[in-house]
Amino acid sequence: MDTTSFIKKTIDGVVQVEPALTPPPKSATTTSFIKKNKVGSGKTRAKKRDIPEGLWTKCQACEAMIFDKELDENLQVCPKCAHHFPIASRERIHALVETCTFEEMDAEMVSVDVLKFASYKSKLDRDKKATMLKDAVVTGIGKIGAHQVALGVMDFRFMGGSMGAVVGEKLTRLIERGTEGHWPVIIISTSGGARMQEGVFSLMQMAKTSAALAYHAQQRLPYISYLTNNSYGGVMASYAALGDLNVAEPGAMIGFAGPRVIKDTTHADLPPGFQTAEFLLEHGLIDTIIPRKEAKEQLIRLLDYFAAGKPKL
Repeated sequence: MDTTSFIKKTIDGVVQVEPALTPPPKSATTTSFIKKNKVGSGKTRAKKRDIPEGLWTKCQACEAMIFDKELDENLQVCPKCAHHFPIASRERIHALVETCTFEEMDAEMVSVDVLKFASYKSKLDRDKKATMLKDAVVTGIGKIGAHQVALGVMDFRFMGGSMGAVVGEKLTRLIERGTEGHWPVIIISTSGGARMQEGVFSLMQMAKTSAALAYHAQQRLPYISYLTNNSYGGVMASYAALGDLNVAEPGAMIGFAGPRVIKDTTHADLPPGFQTAEFLLEHGLIDTIIPRKEAKEQLIRLLDYFAAGKPKL
């Protein structure tokens, strides 16, 4: 900045010159300041950190955040509260069957849109791509412990585990194969019921699977029905309720019609825990509850019991 001088006389009479700052002239350009954007304007807001998906899952029961790797290692069971998440059919088979002993049956069988039901074909294609399955059940022969069994495992991801002609046919063939081989049959159910897109063809599967189980029972061979969340509709009105032992996972919802439908029909308040596995066990509609992590051990124990005293064929 420019300076100016003031003349000041000291006591001794000596004139001294003192420099002093002067204000800038009016014509000088005013100093400009950078204006900051207001908070929330979006221009200065920091970018939200991109967190990769598929790392954490929130438990529906206790709301704990679970590391997905830990959840997978725990067979999709919450380590905090033991809530049972849905599990894919092949993961369940891998957890139950001895390594390299499972031989899948009828793997290429696919559903056909006989009734030309609106959007049915597109939904089939969508779920085939999403699940890498051809339909809602995987069937085959494998070993659980030392026991050769005919095993069918349903998958809720494929159209809600609904039972169409393919599901009924695959399960019927599985039961007949178990009867021919004198093997126990185990069917793990999770379903919303009969597949409405196939109309009466889906309802026919109820009688067909039940008849196959009747022949299986005539040979005095065991059938274990393992019910998981959800098990409803035509499935529960047929093969899923016909086990020599009906067992279930903790907290599984089981019934013919859902609680809302029953409440609206009866106009009555339903008891607490209605249609849960625990409620059905208390009222004698299932035989026992088996947690998923104990399933293999408990099934081996049950198969040992059924096989006791029987000659090996």
